[in-house]
Amino acid sequence: MDARHLRYFLAVVDHGGFHRAAEALSVGQPTLTQAVAALERELRTALFHHVGADVVLTEAGRALVGPAREVGHGLEVARAAVEAVEGLRAGRVEIVATPSEAVSPLAGTIARFCAAYPQVRVVVRAAFTADEVITAVRSGATELGLLASARPIHATGLDLHPVARQRFVLVTAPESGLAGPVRPDQLEGRRLIGGPPATTMRSVVDGLERHGAVIAAECEHREAILPLVLAGVGMAVLPDSWRELAERAGARVVELEPPAHLDIAYVSRTGAVTAAARTFLEQATLRTHRPAPVDAC
Repeated sequence: MDARHLRYFLAVVDHGGFHRAAEALSVGQPTLTQAVAALERELRTALFHHVGADVVLTEAGRALVGPAREVGHGLEVARAAVEAVEGLRAGRVEIVATPSEAVSPLAGTIARFCAAYPQVRVVVRAAFTADEVITAVRSGATELGLLASARPIHATGLDLHPVARQRFVLVTAPESGLAGPVRPDQLEGRRLIGGPPATTMRSVVDGLERHGAVIAAECEHREAILPLVLAGVGMAVLPDSWRELAERAGARVVELEPPAHLDIAYVSRTGAVTAAARTFLEQATLRTHRPAPVDAC
């Protein structure tokens, strides 16, 4: 089975169609179509249903996704093992991260890693929740994940690499007059900006709403929350990683009482990772933590 055909097949899956996959791969669409057709002939089954301009995976196609990712991962490990003989001179590290953790600690780790290994590309993709991060790593869509959770994480087959703990803070417009620490009952009638449902940040906001605060707006784009605060739409609950950015922008940052925390960790699949990913984890954890099975936490 041609590994290139599997890579093209996964590109169609990940990009939702042949046209977008061909653009992402920088190949002509006929080339991509022929490669998938060759794979279907070899497997003697259709992998996609064609519905107008869209494609939908057949049952056989869905069954192939996991093994195809395993093959791709195995090839990356093999290639990286050869490259590691003479140091990290090429390659890439792929990470999926929740938004606040992409601000910190991820940004600092990327800066250190890129300074030490300038020829290795770091690719960061977004996920809103810890479950989305775990799914991406477990499926092989990415090697590493960075997530935060206020609850124990349970995901069979993954290793946990703890890196930090962050406290939630209240970010307000400068004229709010609030000074920390702020109790929930002090926010009765105050307007809040809520993030995406099912996130830990949103659960803290929902708790404040039960004490009389009012959710004035919901915003899935976390990078837009600080401008909304400064525009006077409402206050926001954000991890402490946003403190420096918020204060530089002119917002007021106050502590919440009782405190709510996030435990931040990288996750990777148990077993081999590429040399680049392993080195990135060493930079991220500063060699202070040994990987622990996620189920044990």
